[in-house]
Amino acid sequence: MAEFTQYLPLLGLILLIGGFAGIVAGLLGVGGGIVLVPAFFFAFSSLGYTTPELMQICLATSLATIVVTSVRSVMAHNRKGAVDWEILKSWGPGIAIGAALGVAAASGLRNEVLMGIFGVLGLCVGLYLAFGKPDWRLGDEMPGGAARAVVSPALGFLSVLMGIGGGSFGVPLMTLYGRPIHRAVATAAGFGVIIAVPSVLGFLFIGGGTEGRPPYTVGQVNLIAFVVIVAMTMITTPWGVKLAHAMDPKPLKRVFAVFIMIMAVNMLRKALGF
Repeated sequence: MAEFTQYLPLLGLILLIGGFAGIVAGLLGVGGGIVLVPAFFFAFSSLGYTTPELMQICLATSLATIVVTSVRSVMAHNRKGAVDWEILKSWGPGIAIGAALGVAAASGLRNEVLMGIFGVLGLCVGLYLAFGKPDWRLGDEMPGGAARAVVSPALGFLSVLMGIGGGSFGVPLMTLYGRPIHRAVATAAGFGVIIAVPSVLGFLFIGGGTEGRPPYTVGQVNLIAFVVIVAMTMITTPWGVKLAHAMDPKPLKRVFAVFIMIMAVNMLRKALGF
């Protein structure tokens, strides 16, 4: 009993994080990873877990939850015929390669470097959410050939370094090339599966043994956070969906964009030692 009670603060924080992430995902259609990584870092570090691998644990645990949520999302969207399987087939191999390279890179980077990467990319995502226009276009067809060979691994690579699925980069990419938003969201869920599955398998067998790790961490995946987050998002995501139908989500999306940018700036501040 004493061993269980010492984990109650961690369990309580993760419950709150999971509830919030689920509501945000349902309300705004934004993947939970961009919330989970900084929230995990705050929860673990505030409770005194100071391993040099803390950011890797945050990234890997976020990606582990994305395996479950992305699979459920793809199945739901596919029943409505919204998933563009041709894009997934042509972009999937490159994304998977990039994800594997991202695991290799993340495993060798210090906390401060990963925090800095998250901060910079998080600012980019926040700015796009705040100021991006649905009618912006770079072309009418998704890139192919050499462009796809470069962009698809980069998408997987950067997503792993942020601990996110396919939505934050995949949805803007597809809408910029003329794909309808509902189809882009559905297909990006498939990107999330392709990113998360190989990266989590890699993180499960990397690292371990350093002091200051959160309890029940296998490889770089914290099992407590994984189980609680998946359970809570299943409960609260439908709440967010109901809220989305009851109000205009556009101003809320801008507020959330500001929230993301504040988190990103905070990560950059910590990365720089301020």
